[in-house]
Amino acid sequence: MYRTLIAEDNTYMQNHLAAMLRDDSRFSVLGVFKDAFEAEEACRREPVDLVLMDVQTQHNHSGLAAGKRIKEQYPEVKLVVVTSLIDPDILAGAKAGVADSLWYKDHSPQELVDVIVQTMEGKHIFPDGAPSVELKDMFSGDITPRQIAILRRFVEGMTYDEIAADLKLSKNGVRWNLDQIVEKGGFANKHEMLATVIENKLIVTTLRDSQ
Repeated sequence: MYRTLIAEDNTYMQNHLAAMLRDDSRFSVLGVFKDAFEAEEACRREPVDLVLMDVQTQHNHSGLAAGKRIKEQYPEVKLVVVTSLIDPDILAGAKAGVADSLWYKDHSPQELVDVIVQTMEGKHIFPDGAPSVELKDMFSGDITPRQIAILRRFVEGMTYDEIAADLKLSKNGVRWNLDQIVEKGGFANKHEMLATVIENKLIVTTLRDSQ
């Protein structure tokens, strides 16, 4: 049996994942945690084959940061990232040596089992891109990678001048791209745009890498 840990802060999803795996004779659930760092610590206490890791866990502790340390210390452990965050940086981070596979929570539970089994067999399962969600009058997939980069810095509180210098753009180019998102999305202003992209988890800046 695959000795499994689950790190998931949503109680419903936590119970659902645990029940699903406990009903499958291929898995032995050793522990269920709301905090990614607690799951990381549990890997030091007993042998583990598989970790299902949420990205944003209790106290905003980063599942990607915990997962990276787990893979560095225990490369034989398979790590499957489970997330509802559509921020493209999450997928990119998971692919960059942090996870063996990634599953979005809007997909079917049976698909997760298939992903896990293939991962345990040595495969790496990653979607081509994050799910595209509705943002008022547009979809998140309509926003270009450059505009995502600008939005991320805007959400973090950088000024137009700072964004322009960081991304090697003109100040007018930064303003034009943000105005394009506001116009295409039918937002009343940039404040409504920011609130929408944050609410829909397109831009995530709250993950903590340490206690």
